[in-house]
Amino acid sequence: MRGVPGVEGKVVAVTGASGGIGAATAMLLAERGARLVLGARRDERVAELAGRIEKAGGSAVGIRTDVTRRGDLHALVALARERFGRLDVLVGNAGSGAVSPLDDLRVDEWDRMVDVNVKGVLHGIGAALPVFRAQGTGHFVTVASTAAFRVVPDMAVYAATKVAVRALCEGLRQEAGDRLRVTTVSPGFVATGFAEASSNPEVRERLTESRDRIAIPPEAIARAIAYAVEQPPDVDVNEVVVRPTAQA
Repeated sequence: MRGVPGVEGKVVAVTGASGGIGAATAMLLAERGARLVLGARRDERVAELAGRIEKAGGSAVGIRTDVTRRGDLHALVALARERFGRLDVLVGNAGSGAVSPLDDLRVDEWDRMVDVNVKGVLHGIGAALPVFRAQGTGHFVTVASTAAFRVVPDMAVYAATKVAVRALCEGLRQEAGDRLRVTTVSPGFVATGFAEASSNPEVRERLTESRDRIAIPPEAIARAIAYAVEQPPDVDVNEVVVRPTAQA
Protein backbone atom coordinates (compact mmCIF):
# COMPACT_ATOMS: atom_id res chain seq x y z
CA MET A 1 0.00 0.00 0.00
CA ARG A 2 1.39 3.39 -0.98
CA GLY A 3 0.66 6.48 1.07
CA VAL A 4 -0.91 9.49 -0.62
CA PRO A 5 -0.94 12.90 1.07
CA GLY A 6 -4.41 13.78 2.30
CA VAL A 7 -5.43 10.12 2.45
CA GLU A 8 -2.65 8.32 4.28
CA GLY A 9 -3.55 7.57 7.88
CA LYS A 10 -7.15 8.71 7.64
CA VAL A 11 -9.82 6.50 9.15
CA VAL A 12 -12.61 6.00 6.62
CA ALA A 13 -15.89 4.17 7.20
CA VAL A 14 -17.76 2.97 4.10
CA THR A 15 -21.35 1.74 4.02
CA GLY A 16 -22.51 -0.55 1.24
CA ALA A 17 -18.94 -1.85 1.13
CA SER A 18 -19.71 -5.41 0.06
CA GLY A 19 -19.46 -4.71 -3.67
CA GLY A 20 -19.64 -2.20 -6.50
CA ILE A 21 -18.75 1.41 -5.70
CA GLY A 22 -18.31 0.73 -1.98
CA ALA A 23 -15.79 -2.07 -2.44
CA ALA A 24 -13.92 -0.17 -5.16
CA THR A 25 -13.71 2.89 -2.91
CA ALA A 26 -12.45 0.86 0.03
CA MET A 27 -9.75 -0.79 -2.06
CA LEU A 28 -8.54 2.46 -3.60
CA LEU A 29 -8.42 4.37 -0.32
CA ALA A 30 -6.65 1.46 1.35
CA GLU A 31 -4.07 1.42 -1.44
CA ARG A 32 -3.49 5.11 -0.75
CA GLY A 33 -2.91 4.53 2.94
CA ALA A 34 -6.31 5.00 4.59
CA ARG A 35 -7.51 2.74 7.39
CA LEU A 36 -10.89 1.26 6.55
CA VAL A 37 -14.00 0.36 8.52
CA LEU A 38 -16.29 -1.56 6.19
CA GLY A 39 -20.03 -1.90 6.68
CA ALA A 40 -22.67 -3.82 4.71
CA ARG A 41 -25.55 -6.21 5.31
CA ARG A 42 -23.55 -9.07 3.78
CA ASP A 43 -21.04 -9.36 6.59
CA GLU A 44 -19.24 -12.29 4.97
CA ARG A 45 -18.44 -10.06 1.99
CA VAL A 46 -17.04 -7.22 4.11
CA ALA A 47 -15.00 -9.71 6.13
CA GLU A 48 -13.54 -11.07 2.88
CA LEU A 49 -12.77 -7.56 1.62
CA ALA A 50 -11.15 -6.57 4.91
CA GLY A 51 -9.03 -9.70 4.69
CA ARG A 52 -7.87 -8.82 1.18
CA ILE A 53 -6.90 -5.32 2.29
CA GLU A 54 -5.00 -6.66 5.30
CA LYS A 55 -3.24 -9.28 3.17
CA ALA A 56 -2.09 -6.54 0.80
CA GLY A 57 -0.53 -4.64 3.68
CA GLY A 58 -3.40 -2.31 4.50
CA SER A 59 -5.56 -1.93 7.57
CA ALA A 60 -9.27 -2.74 7.61
CA VAL A 61 -12.04 -4.17 9.74
CA GLY A 62 -15.60 -5.11 8.80
CA ILE A 63 -18.94 -5.14 10.60
CA ARG A 64 -22.47 -6.05 9.56
CA THR A 65 -24.27 -2.78 8.87
CA ASP A 66 -27.88 -2.27 7.81
CA VAL A 67 -28.27 1.47 7.33
CA THR A 68 -31.99 1.28 8.05
CA ARG A 69 -31.06 0.47 11.65
CA ARG A 70 -29.78 3.46 13.61
CA GLY A 71 -27.86 1.27 16.00
CA ASP A 72 -25.86 -0.30 13.18
CA LEU A 73 -24.48 3.10 12.11
CA HIS A 74 -23.57 3.93 15.70
CA ALA A 75 -21.81 0.56 15.93
CA LEU A 76 -19.89 1.30 12.72
CA VAL A 77 -18.68 4.65 14.07
CA ALA A 78 -17.91 3.12 17.48
CA LEU A 79 -15.83 0.40 15.81
CA ALA A 80 -13.76 3.03 14.01
CA ARG A 81 -13.01 4.79 17.28
CA GLU A 82 -12.34 1.55 19.14
CA ARG A 83 -10.00 0.13 16.49
CA PHE A 84 -8.31 3.31 15.23
CA GLY A 85 -9.07 5.98 17.83
CA ARG A 86 -11.06 8.28 15.56
CA LEU A 87 -13.17 8.63 12.41
CA ASP A 88 -12.13 11.05 9.69
CA VAL A 89 -14.48 10.24 6.81
CA LEU A 90 -17.89 8.60 6.50
CA VAL A 91 -18.65 7.43 2.97
CA GLY A 92 -22.41 6.89 2.80
CA ASN A 93 -22.69 4.58 -0.18
CA ALA A 94 -25.44 2.08 0.72
CA GLY A 95 -28.43 2.40 -1.59
CA SER A 96 -31.54 0.69 -2.89
CA GLY A 97 -32.53 0.94 -6.54
CA ALA A 98 -35.63 -1.21 -6.97
CA VAL A 99 -36.96 0.99 -9.76
CA SER A 100 -40.27 0.36 -11.51
CA PRO A 101 -43.23 2.26 -13.00
CA LEU A 102 -45.50 3.85 -10.42
CA ASP A 103 -48.39 1.84 -11.89
CA ASP A 104 -46.72 -1.32 -10.58
CA LEU A 105 -47.61 -0.12 -7.07
CA ARG A 106 -44.61 -1.86 -5.54
CA VAL A 107 -45.18 0.00 -2.30
CA ASP A 108 -42.88 -2.18 -0.21
CA GLU A 109 -40.04 -1.36 -2.61
CA TRP A 110 -40.85 2.36 -2.38
CA ASP A 111 -40.63 2.08 1.40
CA ARG A 112 -37.31 0.26 1.14
CA MET A 113 -35.82 2.96 -1.09
CA VAL A 114 -36.88 5.71 1.30
CA ASP A 115 -35.58 3.75 4.30
CA VAL A 116 -32.18 3.01 2.75
CA ASN A 117 -31.53 6.02 0.54
CA VAL A 118 -32.88 8.77 2.78
CA LYS A 119 -33.15 7.47 6.34
CA GLY A 120 -29.87 5.61 5.92
CA VAL A 121 -28.09 8.87 5.15
CA LEU A 122 -29.73 10.53 8.14
CA HIS A 123 -28.70 7.66 10.42
CA GLY A 124 -25.11 8.09 9.26
CA ILE A 125 -25.22 11.81 9.97
CA GLY A 126 -26.73 11.13 13.39
CA ALA A 127 -23.96 8.70 14.26
CA ALA A 128 -20.95 10.59 12.90
CA LEU A 129 -21.81 14.26 13.40
CA PRO A 130 -21.32 14.31 17.20
CA VAL A 131 -17.98 12.52 16.76
CA PHE A 132 -16.84 14.97 14.09
CA ARG A 133 -17.89 17.91 16.27
CA ALA A 134 -15.96 16.54 19.25
CA GLN A 135 -12.86 15.98 17.10
CA GLY A 136 -13.17 19.37 15.44
CA THR A 137 -12.80 17.74 12.03
CA GLY A 138 -14.59 15.25 9.79
CA HIS A 139 -15.81 14.64 6.28
CA PHE A 140 -19.16 13.31 5.02
CA VAL A 141 -19.01 11.83 1.51
CA THR A 142 -22.41 10.69 0.27
CA VAL A 143 -23.14 8.83 -2.96
CA ALA A 144 -26.27 10.16 -4.66
CA SER A 145 -27.08 9.72 -8.38
CA THR A 146 -27.57 11.62 -11.61
CA ALA A 147 -31.24 10.75 -11.00
CA ALA A 148 -31.15 13.70 -8.59
CA PHE A 149 -30.73 15.97 -11.61
CA ARG A 150 -32.92 14.28 -14.22
CA VAL A 151 -36.12 12.32 -13.63
CA VAL A 152 -36.99 9.64 -16.17
CA PRO A 153 -39.84 7.10 -16.39
CA ASP A 154 -39.66 4.18 -13.93
CA MET A 155 -37.39 6.13 -11.57
CA ALA A 156 -39.79 8.56 -9.90
CA VAL A 157 -39.40 7.24 -6.36
CA TYR A 158 -35.69 6.51 -6.73
CA ALA A 159 -35.07 10.00 -8.12
CA ALA A 160 -37.11 11.53 -5.29
CA THR A 161 -34.86 9.86 -2.73
CA LYS A 162 -31.74 11.13 -4.48
CA VAL A 163 -33.12 14.68 -4.70
CA ALA A 164 -33.69 14.40 -0.96
CA VAL A 165 -30.10 13.24 -0.45
CA ARG A 166 -28.77 16.29 -2.32
CA ALA A 167 -30.95 18.58 -0.22
CA LEU A 168 -29.83 16.93 3.03
CA CYS A 169 -26.18 17.18 2.11
CA GLU A 170 -26.47 20.81 1.04
CA GLY A 171 -28.22 21.65 4.30
CA LEU A 172 -25.54 19.78 6.21
CA ARG A 173 -22.82 21.66 4.33
CA GLN A 174 -24.35 25.00 5.24
CA GLU A 175 -24.62 24.04 8.91
CA ALA A 176 -21.24 22.31 9.09
CA GLY A 177 -19.14 25.42 9.68
CA ASP A 178 -15.47 25.78 8.80
CA ARG A 179 -14.19 22.53 10.33
CA LEU A 180 -16.30 19.86 8.66
CA ARG A 181 -16.47 18.97 4.97
CA VAL A 182 -19.45 17.68 2.99
CA THR A 183 -19.25 16.08 -0.45
CA THR A 184 -21.96 14.60 -2.65
CA VAL A 185 -20.88 12.32 -5.50
CA SER A 186 -23.53 11.58 -8.13
CA PRO A 187 -22.76 8.66 -10.45
CA GLY A 188 -24.44 7.96 -13.74
CA PHE A 189 -24.54 4.44 -15.20
CA VAL A 190 -21.97 2.32 -13.39
CA ALA A 191 -21.19 -1.35 -13.98
CA THR A 192 -22.74 -2.69 -10.79
CA GLY A 193 -25.71 -4.89 -9.89
CA PHE A 194 -28.11 -1.92 -9.92
CA ALA A 195 -30.21 -3.33 -12.77
CA GLU A 196 -30.83 -6.60 -10.93
CA ALA A 197 -32.53 -4.73 -8.09
CA SER A 198 -35.61 -4.04 -10.23
CA SER A 199 -38.35 -6.63 -9.88
CA ASN A 200 -39.98 -5.49 -13.13
CA PRO A 201 -38.58 -7.73 -15.90
CA GLU A 202 -38.92 -5.13 -18.68
CA VAL A 203 -37.25 -2.40 -16.65
CA ARG A 204 -34.51 -4.79 -15.59
CA GLU A 205 -33.85 -5.76 -19.21
CA ARG A 206 -33.65 -2.12 -20.35
CA LEU A 207 -31.32 -1.16 -17.53
CA THR A 208 -29.11 -4.17 -18.17
CA GLU A 209 -28.85 -3.30 -21.87
CA SER A 210 -27.91 0.30 -21.09
CA ARG A 211 -25.41 -0.77 -18.47
CA ASP A 212 -23.72 -3.27 -20.77
CA ARG A 213 -23.55 -0.67 -23.55
CA ILE A 214 -22.29 2.46 -21.79
CA ALA A 215 -21.55 1.89 -18.07
CA ILE A 216 -18.28 3.01 -16.50
CA PRO A 217 -16.48 0.91 -13.86
CA PRO A 218 -17.01 1.47 -10.11
CA GLU A 219 -13.36 2.53 -9.89
CA ALA A 220 -14.28 5.74 -11.74
CA ILE A 221 -16.51 6.76 -8.84
CA ALA A 222 -13.91 5.61 -6.30
CA ARG A 223 -11.40 7.99 -7.87
CA ALA A 224 -13.85 10.88 -7.53
CA ILE A 225 -14.37 10.06 -3.86
CA ALA A 226 -10.62 9.80 -3.29
CA TYR A 227 -10.13 13.18 -4.97
CA ALA A 228 -12.52 14.82 -2.50
CA VAL A 229 -10.95 13.05 0.48
CA GLU A 230 -7.37 13.96 -0.39
CA GLN A 231 -7.94 17.73 -0.56
CA PRO A 232 -6.36 19.89 2.17
CA PRO A 233 -8.60 20.81 5.14
CA ASP A 234 -9.48 24.24 3.77
CA VAL A 235 -10.77 22.82 0.47
CA ASP A 236 -14.29 21.37 0.42
CA VAL A 237 -15.34 19.63 -2.79
CA ASN A 238 -19.10 19.91 -2.51
CA GLU A 239 -20.50 18.14 -5.57
CA VAL A 240 -19.07 15.82 -8.18
CA VAL A 241 -21.08 14.33 -11.06
CA VAL A 242 -19.46 11.38 -12.83
CA ARG A 243 -21.24 9.80 -15.77
CA PRO A 244 -20.35 7.89 -18.92
CA THR A 245 -19.45 10.16 -21.82
CA ALA A 246 -22.20 8.42 -23.80
CA GLN A 247 -24.93 8.98 -21.20
CA ALA A 248 -27.58 11.49 -22.25
